[in-house]
Amino acid sequence: MAACIAVGSLGQLESFSPPESRLPLLLSGKTDYYARKRLVVQAKNKYNSPKYRLVVRFTNTDVVTQIVYAKLKGDFVLTAAYSHELPRYGIKGGLTNWAAAYATGLLLARRTLTKLGLADKYEGVIEPDGTLSLVEALDGGAPRPFKAYLDVGLKRTSTGSRVFAALKGASDGGIFIPHSENRFPGYDSEAKKLDPEILRKYIYGGHVASYMEYLEEDDEEKYKRQFSKFLAEGLASDDLEGMYKNAHAAIRKDPSFKATEKKKPAAGEKIKAYKEKGFNLKQRKNRVAQKKAHWEKKNLGAAD
Repeated sequence: MAACIAVGSLGQLESFSPPESRLPLLLSGKTDYYARKRLVVQAKNKYNSPKYRLVVRFTNTDVVTQIVYAKLKGDFVLTAAYSHELPRYGIKGGLTNWAAAYATGLLLARRTLTKLGLADKYEGVIEPDGTLSLVEALDGGAPRPFKAYLDVGLKRTSTGSRVFAALKGASDGGIFIPHSENRFPGYDSEAKKLDPEILRKYIYGGHVASYMEYLEEDDEEKYKRQFSKFLAEGLASDDLEGMYKNAHAAIRKDPSFKATEKKKPAAGEKIKAYKEKGFNLKQRKNRVAQKKAHWEKKNLGAAD
């Protein structure tokens, strides 16, 4: 009888086995859970009002900005903006530099506020001059500004980082993001003061223009290689500030997302797989047989 109960218990346990452990996800090191807990936890007296995060991530060729909020099921994206959208607004190259990150943050802010119906009420800083400016609530019963907190992920928050370019762009775009001036380019840690001229220079790509002028005089070959996209569009160092100013105006005029036509594979064309494909059962058994044969040859052969 005991044996029958044991067998039945085992069968029941198998049918109600627990889900796969999340330990590999935790050990992958892709999330700062100490920071995430504090960015996600909601105020207990606000009746399930989500806490929004300005998520900024960088790849080799793109700047990714998103407004994200968390639920029990996981994270949900409210809006997103990418630097690969910037050529539509007249930014021809350098889609991962400081000025591009600022423009991407500005695009995200205007897109978010347009979606929420707050774009006309909170315009932000239309002509940035490099000074610190936080969005303030309007009087007369107007809705409060949209609030988000910066989520930097695992990126180093060193002074002048491009993370703060996206932050500055989103803040100037009309989103209230609590921050100080301590990590912007031009901040002097000894004098504890921000030089707004330096920050303004970065917003309009002045640091890129200075480097273009330096390379043009010092190493023309490297200059042509480094700034080939700008040169192909007929842009010189003096044209960058105007390009970014026009882009900011174009973003404010139409921040909506425009879907692009994706290239479809032709009939019979093999699609490139970016994820390594696992072995099937036959291949795994063959691999085991190879290992056994290798072990026998190495150990039993040596014994003979």
